[in-house]
Amino acid sequence: MDVRELRIAGAFHCVPDNFPDERGHLASPFQEEPFTKATGHGLFPVRQTNHSRSRRGVVRGVHYTTTPPGGAKYVHCSQGRALDIVVDVRVGSPTFGVWESVVLTAEHPSAVYLPVGVGHAFVALEDTVMTYLLSVPYTAAHEQAVSIHDPALNLPVPTEDVILSDRDRVALTLDESAERGMLPDYEKSLEIEAALYGAYPGDRREGSGA
Repeated sequence: MDVRELRIAGAFHCVPDNFPDERGHLASPFQEEPFTKATGHGLFPVRQTNHSRSRRGVVRGVHYTTTPPGGAKYVHCSQGRALDIVVDVRVGSPTFGVWESVVLTAEHPSAVYLPVGVGHAFVALEDTVMTYLLSVPYTAAHEQAVSIHDPALNLPVPTEDVILSDRDRVALTLDESAERGMLPDYEKSLEIEAALYGAYPGDRREGSGA
């Protein structure tokens, strides 16, 4: 597996080897050893798995978790194809407001690791299933959203013929969310993430390359 850090501090794109034959193919989107080696973390602490199915044209996000409690995610595409977008919404982060996108597909599986406090979105480029490993159980009351069409972010998302939830359609911009004190704090996010892996915050920063 090839693991590279994205432009967002602490976020990673994990690309496994793919083994095709006449029956189909085999790949392992999550592998403990390369993940821990690249990130400096221990084993990802899975507390829940989620499965979401989206029609072509659906856009989900930008979603983030209130921090605390915070939570990390490991996301891959189980069916179809999606443009996956990672957005740093952690106030005080050296990459605050920075985003990066990768195409995730079931045909050539890869995954994205999102550290505590970071925002996530995706565009379903066809009928798509996304699978999530979560470090904490999902709680609807803790999930927040930043507008996918925030002009300051200028995300690579179409403005027409997209399918949004009611909540995502009226989500605040990044600046509005910051002004209301809704966004995660960078240092607090590091502390919470370090606790997930039984490390100290300083260890987390060194491991991320931030």
